[in-house]
Amino acid sequence: MSDWSEGPRHGGAADGAAWSGRDGARAFAAVEAATDWLLGYPFVFRALSRRIGPGAVLVDYGCGPGRVADHAARQLGARVLGVDTSPEMLALARASATAVAEYHLVEDGRVTGLDDGCADAVMCNHVLASLPTEDAVLGVFTEIRRLLRPDALFVLLTTDPGCNGTEYASLRVGEPDEVYGPGDELTVRLLRTDGTWQEMRNHAWPVGYFPALLERAGFRDVVQHRPTVDEALTVADPDLAAGRPWSAERARPPLVITTALAA
Repeated sequence: MSDWSEGPRHGGAADGAAWSGRDGARAFAAVEAATDWLLGYPFVFRALSRRIGPGAVLVDYGCGPGRVADHAARQLGARVLGVDTSPEMLALARASATAVAEYHLVEDGRVTGLDDGCADAVMCNHVLASLPTEDAVLGVFTEIRRLLRPDALFVLLTTDPGCNGTEYASLRVGEPDEVYGPGDELTVRLLRTDGTWQEMRNHAWPVGYFPALLERAGFRDVVQHRPTVDEALTVADPDLAAGRPWSAERARPPLVITTALAA
């Protein structure tokens, strides 16, 4: 489990499974994620900045090697706690994401070492597609709710499997003309920094599926937003935004931000 670590936790990166083991963690660290840094993470940070300030406790649920958590800590001034199911991912994060305050392992669906209501906010980026069943998704939402104090913010970043087959700057979700139902297996292609592509198995979770599950897990006031390139021109890194045409992203934005408050 980590930012863009969708796929089951068995097998190695070479066979298309998730970023498991040391080699898988290193492979994930080489993913470019340009589309996410345009239409995803800046909007996650913007949503968080409206609810938390310097010194607030922010949990990155599925932090991977810590790049996003580190950026959030520096931009928001929050005390960021990174959590993940992969010890190898956490080892990479400890070595590189120096602004992150602590790291915790997720074992049997529960974050070790963190008390109930310890967080002022939680972000969860590209994690849910690692989960094959509704019960598993609900379990993640329930654990995140446990970590949040009442009225605290949860920000979820996901791809829309309804945008399947479109070639974006740094990813493609699924195959053209396929229709994916909740939990269906699909393949995601991610661009690496060396210009090659990584393929891996994921599970499709239509974004409209989340509000009811979040309410079942103890959340309220669920809002979903699909960022556009025009919006990103005022939010994302200016050099990144100006550096590419983003043709596919303009035509069919693939990322959705879901926010909810702990009831």
